[in-house]
Amino acid sequence: MSISANYGPPADRRQGIDLIRAAHDKGVTFFDTAEVYGPYTNEDLVGEALAPFRDQIVIASKFGFDIEGGTGGVTSRPEHIKKVVEATLKRLRTDRIDLYYQHRVDPKVPIEEVAGAIKDLIKDGKVLHFGLSEPSAKTIRRAHAIQPLAAVQTEYSFMERDVERNGVLNTCEELGIGFVPWGPLGMGYLSGKISPHTKLDPETDLRSGFERFSPENLAANKAVVDVLQQFGQTRNATSAQVALAWLMAQKPWIVPIPGTRRLDHLDENLGALQVRLSPADLAELEAAFSRIKVRGGRMNKMFMEYVDTST
Repeated sequence: MSISANYGPPADRRQGIDLIRAAHDKGVTFFDTAEVYGPYTNEDLVGEALAPFRDQIVIASKFGFDIEGGTGGVTSRPEHIKKVVEATLKRLRTDRIDLYYQHRVDPKVPIEEVAGAIKDLIKDGKVLHFGLSEPSAKTIRRAHAIQPLAAVQTEYSFMERDVERNGVLNTCEELGIGFVPWGPLGMGYLSGKISPHTKLDPETDLRSGFERFSPENLAANKAVVDVLQQFGQTRNATSAQVALAWLMAQKPWIVPIPGTRRLDHLDENLGALQVRLSPADLAELEAAFSRIKVRGGRMNKMFMEYVDTST
């Protein structure tokens, strides 16, 4: 996403293609995009970048925002899904989407109807696996009963723990569903490269309106980054690498998706694979984190309204 939108102005297209292909060369096999990133431009970029080795990798994309209607709201009517999937396939230059997520739950459309539409697309071979993004535990169960879910995607990081408390992680474990944390570096904050003095453009950077990215909360939450940095110093690892290693150590079915537009950050993120955390390491990190109160909500009110909290 960050290559094309939402975390600042879009990167140069050639830069984005080169970065994605470099990631493949370094062993990355799972690439995540969505029609709303841009909108549309990121799917097109990903499609061009991955075309030479399409059969060697897995592509995830997402549907569910009312882009054409211009309302900014969500829409997951079955007829809408079956229409937009054709455009996504064209932009991705492929005949199938390996993992197709509902980007946000549509309260106006029963999740059973959404799952049924995806079931039809799977029968047609246009989609291989079904996913949900930011669903509640109840919605996961209802969808899974119609069309088994391969993955659930929700924000989860060392500093953002809602899914540990709301039943989502437990439900995924019970049902055998993979979990894909977006924002595994706290939307970049846990890298230690964002300070209270960092200027985020309100025209191009969504984070500028999020509570956790206010100058006062950026300052208050530095204690979280300090924990990661201090621990990393004993392991020759950066705070970003420790944060990613922490996620991967939680469960073997958790697959974080750190995004970047820079080759040095890609290499740094991949370096997390070399950081192995023992139970004692995890206990040490948890003890330090338990003494910190994270300040500010994870997104603003408008974005949080799209998070499914049905019970």
